[in-house]
Amino acid sequence: MYIFSDRLYKKDEIHLDDNKKQIIFTTLDNEEILEWLCKHRFPESFIEDITNEDQSVTFEENEQFKLAILKYFQQDPEDELLFHSENVVIILTEKKFIFLAKEKKLIKTITNRLYRRYKTTDSLEYIMYSVIDIMVDHTMGIIDMIDDRLEEIEDRIFDESLDEQEVQKQLYFARRTLNRIGKLSVQHNDIVNKIINHFPINVRKRLRYEFIDLKEHLSFLINESKTYLDRTGYLQTLLMGFLSNRMNQAMQRLAAISLIFLPLTFIVGNYGMNFKHMPELDWKYGYLLVWALNLGIAYLIFKWLKKKRWI
Repeated sequence: MYIFSDRLYKKDEIHLDDNKKQIIFTTLDNEEILEWLCKHRFPESFIEDITNEDQSVTFEENEQFKLAILKYFQQDPEDELLFHSENVVIILTEKKFIFLAKEKKLIKTITNRLYRRYKTTDSLEYIMYSVIDIMVDHTMGIIDMIDDRLEEIEDRIFDESLDEQEVQKQLYFARRTLNRIGKLSVQHNDIVNKIINHFPINVRKRLRYEFIDLKEHLSFLINESKTYLDRTGYLQTLLMGFLSNRMNQAMQRLAAISLIFLPLTFIVGNYGMNFKHMPELDWKYGYLLVWALNLGIAYLIFKWLKKKRWI
């Protein structure tokens, strides 16, 4: 469990003081937090939303609590272009800001980034904005990384040592990630609008520019994810065209080789016939003549094919 006051503290147990402003980061299975919420009449429907791993992005509010469930993207260990979304829970009361997530690594990442910009005078509403902004900035970093990888993939498509299966897999994972980012960014944008509208007027005025900036970042994610999604489609088309062209070149070479041996096969077939009277069979230099004829024909066809750039 982490708590902010004059600085960042990490403790196994923290006493929750109802009369004291506290900023808490901990895991979803923290029984102390759940007991405190139930004790303070945290709605049962809210508890169900928190504990449900399949819960979609949402914002709920009653007289005492504001509850926001958002998604945080985490990289798949098997591929750098594949990201999964994990639920994060933000609970805001008059004197408490509570951040809940399933994985400790995620919590540590958020707290470390928040600590760099944290001031003891920050209001809880500003802390809420800061945490959401950190999550959005993280997603923007993913978009930038995908942009770099797509440029690398575009260069690799024209490389002779291209591994088409690996490139196709990376494009597929990139499309899945971009599709999720675009979809969830739209939902996050709606949640941010709800959060702003449910703040008191004085808070809205004080944090107006911060949330305008946050919404601009979300709009950037929505637009960029669509742009890069189209780009992955273009790269898939380019890859298929390149592979098709390479296959056509291979077939062209095979056709050229066949064309060289076709007349030779015709000549050999003629002299393979078992007729009794074949005058060439009695020639002293017949064998060498046929070899010379075959080589000459093969050379002429080879030069013609090279001129046509078939080989």
